[in-house]
Amino acid sequence: MTKQSFIHGTMILLAAGIVNRILGFIPRITLPRLIGAEGVGLYQMGYPFLIVILTLITGGLPIAVAKLIAEAETEGDESRVRRIFRMALAFSTLVSVIFSLISLLGASWITNRLFTDSRVYLTFVCMSPIIIFVGIGSVYRGYFQGRQNMIPTALSQVVETVVRIFTVLIFAYMMLPYGIEYAAAGAMIGVLIGEICAVLVLFISYRRSRRNAPSLPLAKIGSRLIGRWAELKHLLRLAVPITGSKLVGSCSYFFESILIVQSLAIAGVSAKLATAQYGALQGMIMPILLLPSALTYSLSVSLIPSLSEAAAQGDMKTIHARLHQSLKLALVTGAPFAMLMFVLAEPLCHYMYGNAQIAPMLKMMAPVALFIYCQAPLQATLQAMDRPGSALVNTLTGSVAKLALIVWLASKPEFGILGAILAININIVLVTVLHWRSVVKLLKFRMHGTDIAKVGVAVMISGWISFGIMQIEWWDSGVVRFVSACAAGMLFYLVCSIWLRLIQRSDLLRVIWLSKKFVK
Repeated sequence: MTKQSFIHGTMILLAAGIVNRILGFIPRITLPRLIGAEGVGLYQMGYPFLIVILTLITGGLPIAVAKLIAEAETEGDESRVRRIFRMALAFSTLVSVIFSLISLLGASWITNRLFTDSRVYLTFVCMSPIIIFVGIGSVYRGYFQGRQNMIPTALSQVVETVVRIFTVLIFAYMMLPYGIEYAAAGAMIGVLIGEICAVLVLFISYRRSRRNAPSLPLAKIGSRLIGRWAELKHLLRLAVPITGSKLVGSCSYFFESILIVQSLAIAGVSAKLATAQYGALQGMIMPILLLPSALTYSLSVSLIPSLSEAAAQGDMKTIHARLHQSLKLALVTGAPFAMLMFVLAEPLCHYMYGNAQIAPMLKMMAPVALFIYCQAPLQATLQAMDRPGSALVNTLTGSVAKLALIVWLASKPEFGILGAILAININIVLVTVLHWRSVVKLLKFRMHGTDIAKVGVAVMISGWISFGIMQIEWWDSGVVRFVSACAAGMLFYLVCSIWLRLIQRSDLLRVIWLSKKFVK
């Protein structure tokens, strides 16, 4: 099986992540134009509940699988690798089917009692089978992650995105004549088809990887059962705390969706307008904000097996080097995107969604984007170093603060949806700072403050240039000025980063070399 280095694996996932983010914006841009903000609100409203269920099933399982398989590979124990994978797959499939049935049977009660808009019922029903395929796919991804082979994961993500682009729009368009709720349900059917295709890609990749694997002698039935039971206990012992940490975040997201709409109702906002505002926040603003997180996701996925392997060997130097590398990459690459989102918020929302009125939401969230990008590597470090409990406490603290602030601020007419955004911002900053404190305490880790100051200087210079190019009417076309402002901002940020030695020439050459190797 092909095994990549930390940087090589990250580059593969990053390339796939960039392709996914760019292609994923096609339905993000066209779907609101097709079914409107209200339709997007119905489409998005069921997602928080789905994420809670998926977190219960897959929250810690793929990470635990990746960690155990990485350890087994370090020991050269191929039979244990197979045992871990098969046990995890059987467990995940069983639990996924059970939760999918519960979700389907309880759809009517859930949508009528927990949501303020009962029209979400059809979307919820179409969403429930996704649980099965995501649960199965997560084990395959954990297996390949543990093998440090990121190509199948990257390929499955690209295939899922490409299929989803067409199916979401086609089914939404086909169902639109029957009403907005049917169009939202049609879009969810498109998501389901994309997930099915992703699992098929992972399954085919797994079968191909097993063809060249050496055959192992069959153990006795009794010893196999004992071994599998021991692996299941070990797997759950690792997965449960990680799941708990992620479950806090997903439950917080679920309650956030309910509390935002209900708090807006207390503030005097109608149910339709509240649904539209929530749809704009989650379906339009958050995708823009999370666009650069393709890198942080790639870093997190590659970081866990790399740190687990280094920890098993007691190599603290490698652990420090990998963590510093990850945080610096997240900071340096995320900063220019945060700058553009703040400086060019209004034209960005206008040209992407045809709705400049939502620009204040983006402008308000842009400054905390860097905390989002740094949060993922920090949390992955805590999980890789067997400290999921610390991540759980940090996430819980932030979630409690966020939900309390949503109820307090969003219910005030003078704040409304901006009060909810302020609460979300405080949560992001608080959790990231707590994760940083836990990592520093655990690893005695330090990061040079000069790097942060240099990023600040580069952002200010490039942001000022982007703002000037956009505001000065040197060209009649606003689109030309907008594209020029984005390109100039990125170019000057790159020049400043090289000048300030945030990016070395050797780094650029290495990226070019890895890109050529990836293309080949």
